[in-house]
Amino acid sequence: MSPFTERELAYLRAEGAGPRLGRIATVGSDGTPHVVPVGWRLAADDVIEIGGVQLERTKKFRDVQRSGTAAIVIDDLASVSPWRPRGVEIRGRAEAQAGETPVIRLHPQRIVSWGLESDQVGERHSRSVDD
Repeated sequence: MSPFTERELAYLRAEGAGPRLGRIATVGSDGTPHVVPVGWRLAADDVIEIGGVQLERTKKFRDVQRSGTAAIVIDDLASVSPWRPRGVEIRGRAEAQAGETPVIRLHPQRIVSWGLESDQVGERHSRSVDD
């Protein structure tokens, strides 16, 4: 069973028209947050996969290797008039996988979405999920 609702899945799976850019948050060895834009995809096992150019040489990759955690926000504006932001925040266990195609795999443990389950601006749909 997917940790995502049907509407969240539809949003994350939207080909072409959907959001393709997210922002990953990691924690540095000194405890400070680090947030950067990244490309991502939803893998068949409902894990978020984050890639990038020379990913193994990045701070985000090293942070995930060390801490084993990360978060990503994937969002966009459905409309500016009326104002309709929508998106998903996913927090969880993360793996930095080296190899021919390095990737960060983020396993959802906490999901917060807005603008997807309801048209009410500011209404959040949040829950913890089993990993």
